[in-house]
Amino acid sequence: MRARSLFFLGAAAAAAGGVAAYAFAIRPWWRSWGVDPADAELAFAGDDLVPDATVIETRGVEIGAPPDAVWPWLVQMGYKRAGWYSYDVVDMKGASVDRIVPELQELAVGDLVPNSPDTAFAVRVLDSGRALVLYADEKLVEEQVAAARERKAAGEAVEETPVNLRAAGKAMPAMPGFAASWAFILRPLDDGQRTRLVERFRVRMPAPEGPASGVMANAFGLGLFAMTRKQMLGIRDRAEAALIAAGISAEFAQRTGAAAPDPDPDQAPEPAADASPEPAP
Repeated sequence: MRARSLFFLGAAAAAAGGVAAYAFAIRPWWRSWGVDPADAELAFAGDDLVPDATVIETRGVEIGAPPDAVWPWLVQMGYKRAGWYSYDVVDMKGASVDRIVPELQELAVGDLVPNSPDTAFAVRVLDSGRALVLYADEKLVEEQVAAARERKAAGEAVEETPVNLRAAGKAMPAMPGFAASWAFILRPLDDGQRTRLVERFRVRMPAPEGPASGVMANAFGLGLFAMTRKQMLGIRDRAEAALIAAGISAEFAQRTGAAAPDPDPDQAPEPAADASPEPAP
């Protein structure tokens, strides 16, 4: 009996410690990282796609490269494209690339940007060098999933959804009224020498019900933040590394008088590890 009491006492203490860590460390960091009130107050392209959003997240990060050096990394994003530059074990099959892929630089309004073998975001806004807005809703996702099932039933070779993507692929169609816009906005800084990348999510989804509703809402928000933060740092690090590589190539040409070789993105300096110190967003 005493051992059981000690076990439950220990479990309660651990739970209390976890709640305290969340309340005093994780939640404040999550709520403040990359948040600038000036960004939140601005109207951005794509805001009208989900006017009745129940969740709105706006975060930004500053990049030491001009907008036209950041833009190519955005247009090539997607599953089985260049990746999402986030936690690949969660949202990719394979790794996100560390180079600009020329054949993935053509993108237009109406194109689809896959996020799994069966589903994709639709490009709704594309303003080169300024704004890219992706969109998905319940109807679009269900149509895509149904089309994949039909292809499979017809005997076509259809890629199976990787295990790490199955949860998201099953959850999205199951949410009645779901709609989401995902905006990537590039704001020039310092006369266009640097960039502020702002990402804005506007999501409409049914409110969770039941005693676990608060936990579910916090889990969704924290997961969204973790993936977004990693992605923004991934874009920043890749754009800055490519700019450094281009500068090295130009300096080589200036010093030697020889034609500088095109910078090889595969040989560009490795993006800084996520765990390294980072400048303020």
